[in-house]
Amino acid sequence: MNTAVMEKPAKVAKNGVDVPTLLATIGAVKDMPAAAKFQFRAKGEWVSGTHSRATVNGFFGAGEEQGREQDFMIEGDHPAVVCGADKAPTPVEYLLSALAACLTAGIGNIASVRQIDLESVETTVEGDIDMQGILGLNDEVRNGYQAIRATVKIKGNASAEQLEKVVQQSIARSAVFDMLTNGTQVDVAVAA
Repeated sequence: MNTAVMEKPAKVAKNGVDVPTLLATIGAVKDMPAAAKFQFRAKGEWVSGTHSRATVNGFFGAGEEQGREQDFMIEGDHPAVVCGADKAPTPVEYLLSALAACLTAGIGNIASVRQIDLESVETTVEGDIDMQGILGLNDEVRNGYQAIRATVKIKGNASAEQLEKVVQQSIARSAVFDMLTNGTQVDVAVAA
């Protein structure tokens, strides 16, 4: 009879996630919490009408300024039905996209750490907004979404219960979900 202690198999890359590096990063931040302080930035510029363009690149994180190899350009506009040129998604659609991306990325990371092979993940997010608030027609109607709903379709080599736990953990750790459900202080300064 073999009395040797059975070792857990090492975590390996899974679903395109470098799991050993992810776990090492979590361990490093646990040992040095200051490394967890990040500041992301975007710079928006008006193009014409309701069309704008934001540039995203540099950020502060892991104790120093960080840069990317290229600028990311994000265009925003309104549809023609609300006086836009329909050159890009609306800002409120980007908010829904941000929630979908954050939940989906979390699912990818969490499933990978749990060594679950994902076959597919589809996150659909929709929001209900009453334009009376934005248009200044009714002060009783808020400018933003009244409700947001997300549906996650997930397939992988785990039980439905295990996959549900992955999704629930992603919700619990989602920065975008947190900001939407708990609010975030936003200060706006006007500069000449």
